[in-house]
Amino acid sequence: MRQIPDSDGFNLIEQMRRASTSVVLNISEGSSRKSQTERNRYDEMARGSVIEIDSCCDIIGEESFVAIENLEELGKKIKKPSFYGVI
Repeated sequence: MRQIPDSDGFNLIEQMRRASTSVVLNISEGSSRKSQTERNRYDEMARGSVIEIDSCCDIIGEESFVAIENLEELGKKIKKPSFYGVI
């Protein structure tokens, strides 16, 4: 197992924090919009951030920063259709 580097050109943990914050903020902002079209646009942005988090998890696993088994449960939750049903 290797340590996740925090000084390389891309800090995965920080990127995951930003993406997870983006999910919450986009859902929140979208819920305040009056038109369904606008709400859908913010939901799509939130969904994109969820996919970004999933991709970061893939990189973390592929680079052996974390055992793949430890990421499997999170991956199952992210890829669950009901998870996307909220956004």
